[in-house]
Amino acid sequence: MCILRLSALGDVCNLVPSVRALQEAHPDIRITWVIGAAEYSLLKGLEGVDFVIYNKKTGFKGMRDLGRQLKQKQQGKPFDVLLHMQAALRASILSRFIPARRRIGFDKARAKDFQNWFVNEQIVANPQQHVGEGFLDFVRYLGVQPQSLQWNLPIPVEAEEEAATWQPEQHPYLVLSPCSSNRARNWRNWSTAGYAALVDYAYEHYGLRTLVTGGNSELEHQTFAELEQLASAPLVKAVGQTSLKALLCLIRDARLVVAPDSGPIHMAVAMQTPPLGLYATSNPKRTGPWLGREFVANRYPEAVKKFLGKEVEEIGWGQRVRDPAALDLITLDDVKERLDAIMAASPDCLKEQKERLDEN
Repeated sequence: MCILRLSALGDVCNLVPSVRALQEAHPDIRITWVIGAAEYSLLKGLEGVDFVIYNKKTGFKGMRDLGRQLKQKQQGKPFDVLLHMQAALRASILSRFIPARRRIGFDKARAKDFQNWFVNEQIVANPQQHVGEGFLDFVRYLGVQPQSLQWNLPIPVEAEEEAATWQPEQHPYLVLSPCSSNRARNWRNWSTAGYAALVDYAYEHYGLRTLVTGGNSELEHQTFAELEQLASAPLVKAVGQTSLKALLCLIRDARLVVAPDSGPIHMAVAMQTPPLGLYATSNPKRTGPWLGREFVANRYPEAVKKFLGKEVEEIGWGQRVRDPAALDLITLDDVKERLDAIMAASPDCLKEQKERLDEN
């Protein structure tokens, strides 16, 4: 089997339970996963999976090279099945360089960017599902009924050692990843002043220090500098300085993760750490945390009403609100309330929630 899903960090996290379900049902299955470089660095070492990296910057040449690599790997034989799990035009073009007998894509409603032109089978329609459930729909289409949600992301010893350097005194802490990746007309980031006030609240009321993480962009470094000026509580700057494997360790050992609609929210779920997500321009029922959704500060319904003039039920599933002012609907009280709820809950609340879900 070949899986095609290049990006993004949160999405590949949400796809791992589908891989685990296939492996549980078919222990002898051979899985090749065509993936992006950053995403590979997060999932590297996933048992039973042979990763092949595609760099989108290489364009058609990279696609041809990947096709030759897979042909050699398969000794000229096609894969039995290709699960085309990324409904994007670039990924669909890339899929034509992957030899496979069965080419399975999303159902009509979820097959964006003409994905249906590039496959010969489509999964059964299952409207208004979380992204992770959408991936499990491929598994169900193949006749496998998932028995549980399993991640078990591998973490090497060197990542544990790297993570330990960021918390040498073992203070209780939260992980704050304030910035999502920049995308055209896709605003997700809350105000730096709001984050600073939350940092102080968490320290004053619960003794939580804040470890700030993120990529190495100018925006993320600037955001930290502003946070440092506005917040009174101590901050640890790990922005642009941790590997993704070490970040998994830091998230696992944190009391909670605070972030907008971005990868760290889904990494938190994978590590069973409560996710305090901030959602206003995207629907958390679709792209929010798979578990712990009750901890999300959710102003998406209000944003839809204010900026689109409609109720959530009247718009397309997962439609985004394309206005940066929507984030202003999230108040400091909203986020404090969600923080209080997390601190009142058991530290193992996500583990307990997953166990109940598995039983059902």
